[in-house]
Amino acid sequence: MRAVIQRVKSASVSVGGKIEGSIGKGLLILFCAEGGDTEDDFEYTKKKCLNMRIFEDENGKMNLSVKDVAGEILCVSQFTLAAEIKRGNRPGFTRAMEPEAAKKIYDRFCAECDAKKGIFGADMEVSLINDGPVTIIVDSRNKI
Repeated sequence: MRAVIQRVKSASVSVGGKIEGSIGKGLLILFCAEGGDTEDDFEYTKKKCLNMRIFEDENGKMNLSVKDVAGEILCVSQFTLAAEIKRGNRPGFTRAMEPEAAKKIYDRFCAECDAKKGIFGADMEVSLINDGPVTIIVDSRNKI
């Protein structure tokens, strides 16, 4: 399971010109379930996203999580995070989880993170004002 989390001042996702989800201060999470992901991968990714201390405290030090600052979360499905790029210049996506199963995991992730979301599998336009910028990659297969 992979996620790219970005600390944002605001973010929104639109489909066909209609805004489907928008937030103020918080996290934009680009989310990808991969074939073979387990419950442990799900819990690891969720815990990291919710508890990553990337918001500044009163001393200007990144020491607070999205929960600590009462921030919002916008989660966007992004199967392209499973891209395989070792060979050639055209990415392959065979590592991405089968869409029906991936949608269930995406919907569950959004629900458990109390996240607003885009439309799974849709052609979406994502707008954001990245704060910092702060961008962190979470990959459950590289946990230590």
